[in-house]
Amino acid sequence: MKLSLAIGCSVLAICGWATDQDSFPKNGQRGRQVFFPVTPVTSKQPPAPANLRIGNGRNFSYALPEGWRVGEDGQFALTLVAPDNKALTVMVGNAGLPPNYPPGRFVQEKLSAMRPQNLQIGQPRPAKPVAGFTQAFDFDVSYVAGGVANRGIAKCNIQKAYDTSVMAMTLAVSDASQWPGYSKWLPQVAEQISATNGAAFGVRGIMAQNLKNSMEYAEAAKNYREWSQKNWQQVTNGRSASEDRKNAGVREILGAVQPYSNPYGDGQKVELPLTYKYYWMDRQGKVVGTDEPGANPNQGSTSEWRPMKRAN
Repeated sequence: MKLSLAIGCSVLAICGWATDQDSFPKNGQRGRQVFFPVTPVTSKQPPAPANLRIGNGRNFSYALPEGWRVGEDGQFALTLVAPDNKALTVMVGNAGLPPNYPPGRFVQEKLSAMRPQNLQIGQPRPAKPVAGFTQAFDFDVSYVAGGVANRGIAKCNIQKAYDTSVMAMTLAVSDASQWPGYSKWLPQVAEQISATNGAAFGVRGIMAQNLKNSMEYAEAAKNYREWSQKNWQQVTNGRSASEDRKNAGVREILGAVQPYSNPYGDGQKVELPLTYKYYWMDRQGKVVGTDEPGANPNQGSTSEWRPMKRAN
């Protein structure tokens, strides 16, 4: 009884496939089946681009890249740190400074407090201030920390009153080797800070913007998403190329998969199991395999089938 049931299930499975595949010919001797459906090995799809989110601390709200963490969250300073500790942003500010306090000196003092080695600060460049300030200057900076060279941009934001001024430095910095990528979006993210507590900087009303409705925040988020997607793709491509070079022979020896070219000219490679010697694909992306070199699924079929060639 069990044997009959097993045979019956096998027959149903074969007949069910044949019913769905009426366009496939049975061009072997005595009408035997020579083509069999094959499911390509699917690869992982890329994740959705990362997004900025708005974080809220005791004194500030801020734009936080995915995976980053808050380092310092105080009345006068806020730091955000990358997952690999190779990049960070810093915001530090003070009220009650003299009205003509040199911005370069302010930046030097704040950076020196980090105790870097070989600190280099470039010449000031006029820049767009962050919300709540009326004047700003950008400075290219470089230094060595823990034996690693770092590069970045510091911005000194200034708000002057009659006999005093408020200054805030935003810093975006990373491992020098990673700066070309970070420079496209990290300085913008570093500037997306809003004071939510009147005690911030010791003065009320400064940097009190709504980040969610800020055009600058939207632009920073857009640039971050684009960098994130591009960076992920580059890492994935590099890793895949390296792994493919190392494992191509091993994968075939182990009987895993082998790459074939899509015969319809889109340049895409399709990974197929080593079950059959010959593979064919139709325009809908369906694949069949056979071990017979002279078999052709176009004979007696209503679909167009093209042979698939082994990819290099």
